[in-house]
Amino acid sequence: MRERMDRSVSCAFTGHRPGALPWGTDERDSRCVELKARLAALLRQAYHEGSRHFICGMARGADFYFCEGVIALRRDFPDIVLEAAVPFAAQSRRWNREDQARYRELLAQCDLETLIQQLHSPNCMYRRNRYMVDHASRLIAVYNGQPGASGTLNTIQYAMRQGLQVDILEV
Repeated sequence: MRERMDRSVSCAFTGHRPGALPWGTDERDSRCVELKARLAALLRQAYHEGSRHFICGMARGADFYFCEGVIALRRDFPDIVLEAAVPFAAQSRRWNREDQARYRELLAQCDLETLIQQLHSPNCMYRRNRYMVDHASRLIAVYNGQPGASGTLNTIQYAMRQGLQVDILEV
């Protein structure tokens, strides 16, 4: 395990779960394929601009894309540190088997795992999102542009209030 890195070289991520993405769970959809390519390019740009520590909330959907993108980028730049910010210990327990397996595989490839709290509570995702922003200088977001309350929008707004550089990939 590597040590957590300085906030100035840390990049966090927020994004929607499948239900809020136009393609749902169909990652073969051309819009999803295109988003993953845009995300990969933005991750590479973030690296070239100084990001070395990437923090992922490990939720289904866009978080998985981010985590996989960082793992792919790390093949070219082995000094990257990938941190999983896990909101509660049983995060994946109610997911289908395929998503649970994907989660375990991604978690195994992370350099750090930060458990925000042991048990689920109504505010554990909020606490996880705050943790990520509070430990980063940059936030990458996948956002569907829909107004109204969402963890993604709340995280973007909090990051902006905290003065982070915020890059939004709209879907």
